[in-house]
Amino acid sequence: MTESLRWIKSSYSENGGQCIEWAPEHALATGEFLVRDSKDPKGPQLTLTRQGFAGLVEFAKSQG
Repeated sequence: MTESLRWIKSSYSENGGQCIEWAPEHALATGEFLVRDSKDPKGPQLTLTRQGFAGLVEFAKSQG
């Protein structure tokens, strides 16, 4: 299922190759926020709630 998703790179992942991607259409359709390592697209994924994803975004902002 996740192979057919459109993944986009986080705008907070521009520096140093530590990049994450997420699937926005999947989040909109299901409420599940899928996150993966862009260097390992067939590897494990995190499934976050809306609140969990918001926390991840806030953490990324604080690290910039």
